[in-house]
Amino acid sequence: MDIKRSILLVALAVVAYLMVLQWNQDYGQTAIPDETRLEQSSAAQLPSVPATASNENGQGDIPAVSSEPMASAVPETQASSQLIHVRTDVLDLAIDPRGGDIVDLRLPEFPRRQDRPDVPFQLFERSGERTYEAQSGLIGDGPDKASGRPLYRSAQQQYQLGENQDQLVVDLNYSEDGIEYTKRFTFKRGDYDLGVRYLINNQSEKPWTGHMFGQLKRDDSKDPSSSTATGTATYLGAALWTKDEPYTKVSMGDMDDKSLKKTVEGGWIAWLQHYFVTAWIPAPDQTNVVQTRKDSQGNYIIGFTGPAVSVAPGGQGETYATLYAGPKSQDQLEELSPGLRLTVDYGILWFIAQPIFWLLQNIHALLGNWGWSIIALTIVIKLAFFPLSAASYRSMARMRAVSPKMQALKEQFGDDRQKMSQAMMELYKKEKINPLGGCLPIVVQMPVFLALYWVLLESVEMRQAPWMFWITDLSIKDPFFILPIIMGVTMFIQQQLNPTPPDPMQAKVMKLLPIIFTFFFLWFPAGLVLYWVVNNCLSIAQQWYITRKITGQAASAT
Repeated sequence: MDIKRSILLVALAVVAYLMVLQWNQDYGQTAIPDETRLEQSSAAQLPSVPATASNENGQGDIPAVSSEPMASAVPETQASSQLIHVRTDVLDLAIDPRGGDIVDLRLPEFPRRQDRPDVPFQLFERSGERTYEAQSGLIGDGPDKASGRPLYRSAQQQYQLGENQDQLVVDLNYSEDGIEYTKRFTFKRGDYDLGVRYLINNQSEKPWTGHMFGQLKRDDSKDPSSSTATGTATYLGAALWTKDEPYTKVSMGDMDDKSLKKTVEGGWIAWLQHYFVTAWIPAPDQTNVVQTRKDSQGNYIIGFTGPAVSVAPGGQGETYATLYAGPKSQDQLEELSPGLRLTVDYGILWFIAQPIFWLLQNIHALLGNWGWSIIALTIVIKLAFFPLSAASYRSMARMRAVSPKMQALKEQFGDDRQKMSQAMMELYKKEKINPLGGCLPIVVQMPVFLALYWVLLESVEMRQAPWMFWITDLSIKDPFFILPIIMGVTMFIQQQLNPTPPDPMQAKVMKLLPIIFTFFFLWFPAGLVLYWVVNNCLSIAQQWYITRKITGQAASAT
């Protein structure tokens, strides 16, 4: 009868495994976006003309932005065939000549899916399915007005960074009322940041005053770069820098509740998603008004408005900002602006996660493979906590050694819990066992384990990083779920080395944990599961050695 039941359980497990594999094949892959573009209106909600306001320190006038966004629609954008296309070695983007906004941006170095290296990941998009774009302009006396945005001209419609070029400059030109405007985009080889500079040539007879604004507009569509299905999705929303708080999140829910308005010197505003970030970075020495709002079409906007730029008749002036659109590369982000690297959001344990990531990076510099680097990092962390783990396993080994005596006490006192507890405490005292000795070391290690979890989940370096054999992408789930199954087996072996809980119900729950955790880990990124497998294997070896040693000592003593 037991043999039949075992065969039936094995058969059910095989059938369940095959069903999960088939589900993963049918629904587990992210769909490649349709290349057909449904162009929308560029009804950008522009910030209003800044009013004069004094700063808190009384150091002069600071432009302020009205809390109410403009509701006036602007003329429709040009057809997709009229967009200005720019290609560098790391960026492939399209600029709408109406306003000069970047409405499409793709990252050739980051394929959308690993099995389709020819399809780059799309960061900016203006289509019927998603809206995400970077807008900028000149308000005040500038050409960006509620009645309509300027239609820029360009010398050509296609630009490409040549093989022998380190820099590419794209100029958009517009003239109005005797004033010539040049919106200049500057791209550099290997850089995900680009300069956006406005050159104003005032050939009129009147002085000119304007303000540059830059903003990121996005709808509430889901994160296309998210690869987890565990409910622990990374942050999708806006963020900004202030002097007092170098990293402040402003979620879409916050924008639903109310608009935000702050006066900030330098800093940055950003929109975050899994692995990628977009940020406007004004000049560090200028004072800006940062504002968030939700427009009439339901899009979420975070932007800045710079200080006034004045150009006398016959004179020239300029203003500029930097736009970053690319991966969350901490080294590059830190070079651009203080605090921008914090957009690699490791959560409340960032102060532990940062050193762990630094160590992982240095190990990868030696090994050249992120999978083996994770294994090496796990070993280093295990060695660092060896004394604590050893104390925990010694406590559990002693508990296991006295388990026959505990069983005898249970039979002796039956349901008398008070006497049972007193007898157990006397036994612990006699055998020099700390009942909390097995728990406290684990509690101490948990912050490190959680920090490592976020390092492996949030770091763009893990995206599409191969290990070996069937693991070709450490950032997504194991396609055959072999690592989660191994993890469950190692967890079961660990349980066999631990003392059996005295409570029968607790013992039954503990037996179910390997199955529950195996199912839970099925959709975890392979890199995370690899860490847990290696950690479990090292723990089994350490616990087996300590248990055997203590058991031998107990046998010798008797």
